[in-house]
Amino acid sequence: MAQERFFSVKNQEATKLRRRKFQLVRRFGLPENALGGHLSQTRRRCGKPTCHCVEGKGHPVWTLSYSRRGKKHVETLPADLAADLLPLVEQGRAVREAVMEVLAINLRLLHLWRQQQRGCVRQGKRRRTAGPKDSGVSGQPRGAVV
Repeated sequence: MAQERFFSVKNQEATKLRRRKFQLVRRFGLPENALGGHLSQTRRRCGKPTCHCVEGKGHPVWTLSYSRRGKKHVETLPADLAADLLPLVEQGRAVREAVMEVLAINLRLLHLWRQQQRGCVRQGKRRRTAGPKDSGVSGQPRGAVV
């Protein structure tokens, strides 16, 4: 598979990262080569005074942007590499969205369970909370001057 070339770096750090990656892939059933980040195409001028880009839109440039340890990174990519990475980035986005949806559903289920435990939910209806009490005198709230 052509995508495997992206992950074939040979050094001690890469070996350690691959080992951890495969632990997580096996444990959580994640796709093996999904990528995080966002792939986008922009246009830039090269700066040569005789180039066609001086008056046109500019040259197409692909970038992969991502955050690592809270810092934004941007990698400039050749068009053929961007085309190969696009399915991996889309797969990464789909996995991230699915995980976020599962987490949100679990939070909502926890909330509903807590309500049920407190007796707030009875047959799909919420218990009414008491509002301001009326004094019963001429329809005026308690403390009102008549």
